[in-house]
Amino acid sequence: MAASRSKPAAEEPNRRADIVRAAGRLFHEKGYSATTIRDIAGAVGMRSGSPFYHFKTKQDMLRAVVLEGLTAISTAVAEAAHSGKSPRATFEAMLRAHLGQLLGIEGRDFAATLLHETRHLDPAVLAELVTLKDRYESMWQKALKDLKRAGLIADDSQVARLFLLGALNWTVQWYRPDGSRTIAQIARQLADLVLDKPRGK
Repeated sequence: MAASRSKPAAEEPNRRADIVRAAGRLFHEKGYSATTIRDIAGAVGMRSGSPFYHFKTKQDMLRAVVLEGLTAISTAVAEAAHSGKSPRATFEAMLRAHLGQLLGIEGRDFAATLLHETRHLDPAVLAELVTLKDRYESMWQKALKDLKRAGLIADDSQVARLFLLGALNWTVQWYRPDGSRTIAQIARQLADLVLDKPRGK
């Protein structure tokens, strides 16, 4: 019995990341409810029961995907936020970082799951997510305060932050990789739209 249980684990020693990526793609394409463990296992070439060596339930897979997405976007934006640049340059770098994770090939499945499938999470996991989300949004609140202090915006309120993040997250509905605007161009255009023009220009 011990040998039969250990064999699949030995065959699939480092597949957790593969499972998370496949789950993210399927949750994005089909939705959490319509995706089965068999679908996820098949997407990574595993037997239907093998994912359970890495995750207890599909809910655990959803948690992993959501946290992967939030961690990736938080890390990218934090790097931009602490770049030491001017408030305007920092803000635009943060926009690029957020959009890059949201719309880029590597992060779009995680981001879409984070935005649209979190309602399926258990309350305890949702509470964990809210704590991380609040920490993430505090970076944007600070950026807005810095911009107001620099005279580049008139409103640095919570509502302004929610409007901004809502506009950023809505890009998943209309952005196309083969469209007329790159992610960097969209970030620059949004920065120009939100911020007052520097004096003398």
